[in-house]
Amino acid sequence: MTDRQNFSETDNPADRTAQVVILGAGPAGLLLGNLLHRAGIDCVVLERADLAHLHARARAGFLAENTVRILERHGLAEGLRSHGRPHATCEFRTDDGRFRLDYAQLARGERHTVYPQQNLVADLLTAYLDAGGRVHFGTEALRVLDTDSERPIVEARGPDGRSVRWRARYVAGCDGGLGAARRSLPPGTVVHHHDHGLSWLSLLVEAPPSLDAVGYAVHERGFAGHMARTARITRYYLQCERGTPPDAWDEDRIWHELNVRMRAAEHGPLHRGSVVQRTVVDLECDVVESLRHGALLLAGDAASMPTPSAAKGANLAVLEAEILAAALVDDLAHGDGRALADYSRRCLEHIWRAQEFSHWMVRLLHAAPGPDGAPSSYDAGLRRTRLEALRTSRVQQDWFAENYVGL
Repeated sequence: MTDRQNFSETDNPADRTAQVVILGAGPAGLLLGNLLHRAGIDCVVLERADLAHLHARARAGFLAENTVRILERHGLAEGLRSHGRPHATCEFRTDDGRFRLDYAQLARGERHTVYPQQNLVADLLTAYLDAGGRVHFGTEALRVLDTDSERPIVEARGPDGRSVRWRARYVAGCDGGLGAARRSLPPGTVVHHHDHGLSWLSLLVEAPPSLDAVGYAVHERGFAGHMARTARITRYYLQCERGTPPDAWDEDRIWHELNVRMRAAEHGPLHRGSVVQRTVVDLECDVVESLRHGALLLAGDAASMPTPSAAKGANLAVLEAEILAAALVDDLAHGDGRALADYSRRCLEHIWRAQEFSHWMVRLLHAAPGPDGAPSSYDAGLRRTRLEALRTSRVQQDWFAENYVGL
């Protein structure tokens, strides 16, 4: 695959061209590239990271059934079907004990497939390259110009530091909330933003899962979460103060807090292992409205950033990429621009629903900070009521299951 890792054209002083330039080689960008390439649309993916970093970039790993259906529909689900693990149980631990929800037995009867995002990215990249798709690694898009024209320009910097320009009919911004697509939005673009005032220490631990469920622990010391990734790797979350550096807590403190908040003394010990990755995640979210600005279209985290509280990001990215691919094919191959004109509206319906449920999950798991920064006693009371309703009401459980897995 080495010969295909970077299609270097730095000897050509002229602008390079493609019908669609895709910014970012995450799930949205690579699925979009696969679908456009198969439809005969000339496209190229620009990715600022190198190939090794792309394969090692650990992200969310809970794929909804609709995401699996989309990948299967396009023949891109072989890896997750072979190595993904079905998952359908979550456990809540509180001062009042613990309870479980088998959400595959509720609402629509849907479940998740646990499949690390870096594995999905590797699958999509392999399929794209095997089909002859073009990718430029180590190429950072800097800005998108002339988005109100029919020949927008992407200015980028290649692996050698030299400038390069791409001309296209459309530019698909799939490069996240800090990428060139967001930076190139025209003045006056509405970006809805909300900061929950909460932060998590996100930990990737070299240890097998400690329970056969997603674990949500609500504790007076703060939230703690447990999510399996593989048979040997587990993701943990610990609520921390805003501004905490990722390396502020040593491993002894991390494991002490996890054991206390997850009530290991009552419900069973945690499998301890080395912390191999740690970051601090501020629970902030945003939505760009609209997702189309002339020839610039947004998908994935460039379109909206939900909190990680309900694992919606990758699932939204796959859904949006399929919708965008079909709309671009209609426009470029058949001269029918109606679906493209409706792209933003269709996606925003799904995005706002995912945002609403993610917001609800944040309020379920945390008491919002009051004016003095301490948890609000009023909000804590509402949280107890929400948890009790989820424990006892079948109607509430069905609503939770439909939104937890669905979009």
